[in-house]
Amino acid sequence: VQLQASGGGQVQAGGSLRLSCAASGSTFSTYSVGWFRQLPGKEREFVAAISWKGGRTYYADSLKGRFTISRDDEKNMLYLEMNNLKPEDTAVYYCTASSWGTSRKPTAYAYWGQGTLVTVSS
Repeated sequence: VQLQASGGGQVQAGGSLRLSCAASGSTFSTYSVGWFRQLPGKEREFVAAISWKGGRTYYADSLKGRFTISRDDEKNMLYLEMNNLKPEDTAVYYCTASSWGTSRKPTAYAYWGQGTLVTVSS
């Protein structure tokens, strides 16, 4: 499966953004998918994941209540709705997919999009 993330940009603290990830090349609905983020020189950090068929969602504890992950299997799309953004949310956000189930570890995912930059100013 190929993944293409979009929707990043610059926003002021307290604002919102919706990231999108378009999937192609395989049966998207059979993959568990998720979002990670990364700052330069730091490890990739788990943000959220959603199981195949969207039955279960998982979030980083620090992001619960502000971020919402969703998927539209008919459109082969993955989304991340981000509200009440904070400067510490600034990072490159990556969408990812796994045929083995959801995980909070980046090594569990075989497929990655190119990343989209989110910058939150104070």
